Amino acid sequence: MPADLAVIGLGPYGLPLAQAAVAAGISTIGYATGPEAGSLSPAERRRMLSGGFRATEDPAQLGRVRTAVICAPTPRDADGGLDLSQVETAARTLAARLRPHTTVILESPVHPGTTENFLRALLEKGSGLRAGRDFHLAYSPSRVDPGNRAFTPANTPKVIGGLTPACTESAAAFYGRLTDKVVRARGPREAETVQLLETNFRHVNIALVNEMAAVCHDLGVDLWDVIRCAETKPFGFQAFRPGPGVGGHGVPQDLSGLAGRGLRMVELAQQVNNRMPGYVVQRAAALLNEHGKSARGARVLLLGVTYKPDLADQQSTPARELAVRLMELGASVSYHDPHISSWSVLDRPVPRADSLYEAAADADLTILVQQHRTYDLQGLSVKAQLLLDTRGATPTGAAHRL
Repeated sequence: MPADLAVIGLGPYGLPLAQAAVAAGISTIGYATGPEAGSLSPAERRRMLSGGFRATEDPAQLGRVRTAVICAPTPRDADGGLDLSQVETAARTLAARLRPHTTVILESPVHPGTTENFLRALLEKGSGLRAGRDFHLAYSPSRVDPGNRAFTPANTPKVIGGLTPACTESAAAFYGRLTDKVVRARGPREAETVQLLETNFRHVNIALVNEMAAVCHDLGVDLWDVIRCAETKPFGFQAFRPGPGVGGHGVPQDLSGLAGRGLRMVELAQQVNNRMPGYVVQRAAALLNEHGKSARGARVLLLGVTYKPDLADQQSTPARELAVRLMELGASVSYHDPHISSWSVLDRPVPRADSLYEAAADADLTILVQQHRTYDLQGLSVKAQLLLDTRGATPTGAAHRL
């Protein structure tokens, strides 16, 4: 049976789109492009299936839809750039089945110019059709915040940039079925750069508060109280909070070599954020030392090893580097996470604590890496011998905070 929509790539960008489309009554098929990082709860899966969603491994199904949205992941490659291999695979697979009048939209994070210079060429060569004449082509940055219940696809505006005005309007007509507001960019390059600006904005501001965390610790200033007060300013300020590192699927881009110059602030932000796991381990070792213990041989419990609270996604989680650095110091590392049943670091399984309170009481140091809502932080602060809170989630004075 033909579907209205094909979502190509069922990872962190594709699954939310497919869910929103099914909820809007759009007949949707999903086509995987590789190992998918997205996940659905059993209840969510049942809702999608009952709404008519079909996952398919048959590429022929891609030629029977009105709209195809490519949501393939673009992780970092060996040189630190964006790996477009899954986007390329998706484009080649779609191109061989592409029919006239289809609307093709790219949502994967990419460099400006990718839709016009990379995707367009693949689609035109593989199909024999011309973008802007025979089929519509556009870019729309994926605005996904997993676990955020306040902002859903329905109330999050979608930016659209088409190859031609007709391409923009065709994509806008599709997204108009999913969201309350569609914002039209001048073209795909502008829409791609929106994604770049939004991602870099997050990383730069997190880097600022991460640097502030280290400075405030040295000054004896409670940064969490500073942020609490600062966010009361109704203009010119947006609160970001420090942490043990920056995880997630949004990769910061400094555009080095692409525009003849890089974004120096983004490069510096990456350096700052990449240093945070090492800083946390330094603080952990100092805490142990202050209490007459050495990191070598210390029992360290990591709480929450996902990149975001209340989700099972471990993409770029700083917990991994924390564990590696602690092991290098000779610490004995274990973990607890209600969403992760098993965890390996450096191809070695990390022991999982079954009883949280007993493990915290037994550990020389407990580090709160991720703040899952199931954690009773007041109770943990009482049970733990030493508690280092990297999220500022514990009550004032109940733990050592980053």
